[in-house]
Amino acid sequence: MPLDLSPHDLLRWYLDAGVDEAIGEVPVDRFAASAKAPPRPVAVAAAMPAPAPQPSAPPARHDGGTAAHVAAQCRDLAQLRQAMEAFDALPLKRTAMSTVFADGNPDADIMCIGEAPGQEEDRQGLPFVGKSGKLLDRMLASIGLDRGSVYISNVVPWRPVDNRKPTADEVAVCLPFITRHIELVDPKLLILFGGAAASALLGRSEGINRLRGRWFDYSSPGLPRPVAVMPTFHPAYLLRTPAAKREAWRDLLAVRKRIDGHS
Repeated sequence: MPLDLSPHDLLRWYLDAGVDEAIGEVPVDRFAASAKAPPRPVAVAAAMPAPAPQPSAPPARHDGGTAAHVAAQCRDLAQLRQAMEAFDALPLKRTAMSTVFADGNPDADIMCIGEAPGQEEDRQGLPFVGKSGKLLDRMLASIGLDRGSVYISNVVPWRPVDNRKPTADEVAVCLPFITRHIELVDPKLLILFGGAAASALLGRSEGINRLRGRWFDYSSPGLPRPVAVMPTFHPAYLLRTPAAKREAWRDLLAVRKRIDGHS
């Protein structure tokens, strides 16, 4: 670390290095702490029997019932949001700052769905507002759309710790909420960003490289008709893999043609 920087330049150096959050007022020398730690009792640990396999957990419940039961009772978006904010049966929610519900126009014909909130989304309580959100805005603008002409949400409304990928169980618990969300919005077209969203809502095991660029139909009991679906790459993936932007652009052009009735 440079030692001759001004406080302003030093702060900028930390930000460029990826340090964006302070967790303590005094620095801690983790190397010194680990050197003083007592040796692990390897022999004792090896002698302990392995834990017995646990049965699959039952569906997450809270006082109002399972997520599926709670979601089914909601008759409008306000009720759904209130129900999700009150739902406390998923440990993932207890570590999140916000229930990231949605953004954009709920009356729009197009609904965009991602995987889960990141750190900035969790802080602001809105989906796609970090770096990937800025890229999403540019992607939408490239085909004449913006947040006033689409509706944006996520499969999982609570940020996983350290921005890790949601587990299959966490996605399964949240699936009734996003299913009901889609039913209440009743869009004409869905854009699914990333493999997690595509796999969860389409019920398919292929990766996003095989799913993207192809049209699918999404159906559920609460929809009056099947909804056209275009899976494509998540903006966060495009930030890490700029070469994939060409394929994403083709997917967006297909969406534009569908909107214009030229498919």
